[in-house]
Amino acid sequence: MSNEIILLISLLVIYIGVFIWFCLFGKEGLYCFTAIATITANIEVLILVRAYGMEQTLGNILFGATFLITDILSEIGSKKEAQKAVNIGIATSVIFIIISQSWFLYTPSENDWAMPSIEAIFTNTPRLMIVSLLVYGIVQSLDVWIYHKWWQFTEKKFGDKRRFLWLRNNGSTLISQLLNTVLFTLGAFFGMYTFSTLLSIILSTYIIYIVTSLFDTPIIYMSRFVHEKFFEKSVDNS
Repeated sequence: MSNEIILLISLLVIYIGVFIWFCLFGKEGLYCFTAIATITANIEVLILVRAYGMEQTLGNILFGATFLITDILSEIGSKKEAQKAVNIGIATSVIFIIISQSWFLYTPSENDWAMPSIEAIFTNTPRLMIVSLLVYGIVQSLDVWIYHKWWQFTEKKFGDKRRFLWLRNNGSTLISQLLNTVLFTLGAFFGMYTFSTLLSIILSTYIIYIVTSLFDTPIIYMSRFVHEKFFEKSVDNS
């Protein structure tokens, strides 16, 4: 199976997965998915592949899912609830750095076979995780702020709170993802790859983020519908 097909399937599975977790577990499901996506994305980003004629790291779809989650929480909840997801992502990164690096304090048994592979993967993790932690905190908070600024602008301009969901979703995500792409790529991979490779990663990553941002819009509309149809009604009837 080609990389292109696998990436497309991953996009569908992960984004639909966010929606299913929301349907099953509500906002708590989104918070849990944030923790899962944060950990796995920071491992997956170590893998460099070629797809759609571009060299790119993995992890972009999972990182994109965290922006989808904060936008859903902003839309159906509040700025405070969206920021809570950001804080969970930051706390998850911190605890994962501590736990993963504590593994290297142990002396492996002579029968151990896993430690060399673990070292090969996770010795680079602190740099990636620290950069990711800083960039994630900055960019996700910016995304939440821009989302609500767009919302305030369109509501004041047109007098309708529900309209222009697509604008506040894509307007916030595309701006914050551009900053995220540049800061993370330079912080995580500067000195590891040539400058031309870094530019290729930045370009390919942002193109993927544009696609994922456009794809997550119907997911947010679906999530808002489910929230209004089922979750709000269940609260009213309780």
